[in-house]
Amino acid sequence: MKEYNRARVYLDENYKSQEHFTALGSFYFLHESLKNIHQFDFKGQPEHVLHNPRTLSCSLSEKDPKTALGGRAKKYKKVTGKEIYSDTLESTPMLEKEKFPQEYFPECKWSRKGFIRTRWCIADCAFDLVNIHLFHDASNLVAWETSPSVYSGIRHKALGYVLDRIIDQRFEKAAYFVFGDFNFRLDSKSVVETLCTKATMQTIRAADTNEVVKLIFRESDNDRKVMLQLEKKLFDYFNQEVFQDNNGTALLEFDKELSVFKDRLYELDISFPPSYPYSEDSSQGRQYMNTRCPAWCDRILMSLSAKELILRSESEEKVVTYDHIGPNVCMGDHKPVFLAFRIAPGAGKPHAPVHKCCVVQ
Repeated sequence: MKEYNRARVYLDENYKSQEHFTALGSFYFLHESLKNIHQFDFKGQPEHVLHNPRTLSCSLSEKDPKTALGGRAKKYKKVTGKEIYSDTLESTPMLEKEKFPQEYFPECKWSRKGFIRTRWCIADCAFDLVNIHLFHDASNLVAWETSPSVYSGIRHKALGYVLDRIIDQRFEKAAYFVFGDFNFRLDSKSVVETLCTKATMQTIRAADTNEVVKLIFRESDNDRKVMLQLEKKLFDYFNQEVFQDNNGTALLEFDKELSVFKDRLYELDISFPPSYPYSEDSSQGRQYMNTRCPAWCDRILMSLSAKELILRSESEEKVVTYDHIGPNVCMGDHKPVFLAFRIAPGAGKPHAPVHKCCVVQ
């Protein structure tokens, strides 16, 4: 990391505040080859026109672009040195942070879901980086009841709120990347029907409330072998290889939650296995826990204008990589996901210099 001579770290550690605490953290590391990088002051007043203005890291090789930001630019500050901000981030002018309203997920009293937004300008290219954490599935049984699930609807509402917030009229519009634990899940009802096509289902209810507490799916023949057991926090399928074979791509058809945002968000093709829920046993780096159906919870998405930035290239080499980190080692219950790309600041210019960047979720 010696070549990364500037850093900005934002850690929400205000855990005593039920109203504001998100537990989010964003790390930004800037390479020494980048001579001019500026960060947006969200609380600043209109100032001069600026020239040459997650976990996340950027390494860029900068030429000498001369294009200025538009005349309505708010205050940008040149990034120098290394700074760490923690505890109460609400007063930090270089970011926007919000926790979702409690009514979005009323059954989870201590929900910590929300987002942190920062804006950067590299040469003449401005973009937002939005670190997000959406709501989880509280119960496998509830998720299985409907298609799409009630939890999918909650995430849809929260993500829509974030997108509306970052393109509202308070600031100039900019390309944006949204990354983090979206908690996107496979459509549970469809997945179970596909995995257990020839199975019979046994329902177990609580003696006192008659509430469904467990579903057992057995093969119709083969000595009625148990294929799947489903409880509130149990998803025990007999053959985990289905989630690993060919990186689980056969199950991508059940990854549907992003489809409602297809006109607003773009994602590169997924070629890595589901990022959650991995075993936290250090000797079981490739093993999933049997608590949830494996899913691509961790994602890096972008606006359509950001898509145009990263897919520009002046060479034939592969310049965009979307993958996960640590496929064979324990990284916790989530595998980190990264997006490495080149951007050409000065979109639309035939000879725009190309920079390298890497976003790590």
